[in-house]
Amino acid sequence: MELSIEMYKGIHPGIILERELKKRNLKKGPFALSLQEYPQIINDITKGRRGLTPALSLKIDSALGFEEGTMLILQAYYEIKKEKQKSESGDYPNLSIFRKILFWDTDIHKIEWHEQYKTVIQRVFERGNDDEKKEILRFYGKEKIKEITGSTRITKNKI
Repeated sequence: MELSIEMYKGIHPGIILERELKKRNLKKGPFALSLQEYPQIINDITKGRRGLTPALSLKIDSALGFEEGTMLILQAYYEIKKEKQKSESGDYPNLSIFRKILFWDTDIHKIEWHEQYKTVIQRVFERGNDDEKKEILRFYGKEKIKEITGSTRITKNKI
């Protein structure tokens, strides 16, 4: 089977894998076992929580009849898209705005801002001052703040 890579550029390969498995009426667990992999690994990949390794992508390509390297190329395009998004939005918020006491238990320069966004947003909106909240709102955007806190309120006045 040939998969048009152009159409799927930037999409996590797990989403494509899940679609292919459904289309072929294959269950994830037995498919994983047929590849001699743990079902949890395939599940994590299809949920977008894990990327593909070269070895696993070759197994998947072979099992699904894709051209060798197809899934790995999709993984590479996905990683490229993620990097572009990082550089466009900035890797981290303006750290000079945050008081050291807010992140007393960690090195603020080692925070994975995109991976740990839930914890960061909760902490800043529970303990941060208005300037810190505004910076987190600017960095993550209203949608993500609302998803975590249920509101984008900074003070009594809405932003």
